Amino acid sequence: MRIAVFASGNGSNFQVLSEQFPNNVKLVFSDHRDAFVLQRAEALEVAQKSFELKEFANKAAYETKLVELLQDYEIDLVVLAGYMKIIGPTFLAGFKGQIINIHPSLLPDFAGSAHAIEESHAANRGLGVTVHFVDEGVDTGKIIAQVSVEFAENLAIYEKRVHEAEYELYPRVIKAFLAGEIADGCSVREKNC
Repeated sequence: MRIAVFASGNGSNFQVLSEQFPNNVKLVFSDHRDAFVLQRAEALEVAQKSFELKEFANKAAYETKLVELLQDYEIDLVVLAGYMKIIGPTFLAGFKGQIINIHPSLLPDFAGSAHAIEESHAANRGLGVTVHFVDEGVDTGKIIAQVSVEFAENLAIYEKRVHEAEYELYPRVIKAFLAGEIADGCSVREKNC
């Protein structure tokens, strides 16, 4: 299985995934040309590509280019890891059931929030991490796996726990994909389609 990781910033989840699945992670894409994830990818000798929405006439043209890029690399699974763009219909049509995302709360709590860690911490609910399929909504796709994270009074400590949970959960989900337990938008084992 050939995997592309999409990230908009630092790329710490990419680092974990590429180290655990060096034969599968074939491409990193960022929508920011100066994102640190591109440097991480270069250091790990993973192909990296970057272009920005503002370089295209519209979002459909941008997403058409993304689909072409993924087809060129023969990508089977798209892993969103801190990719901050909403996936639109053009991209979804090309890779339906093959795009997953990680969100730093127990969905549906704080769906769509770019500040879910801070919000779940402040509310002391939804404490955890979710991996889900990407659909037409924002953080509304079928949930693949969730893990709770213990609350900490100190936000920095809680945030560290969330990231540690991400680094454990995402690889576990990828292993399930590689084992054929999850495919085409459903859990094969649970017949959750």
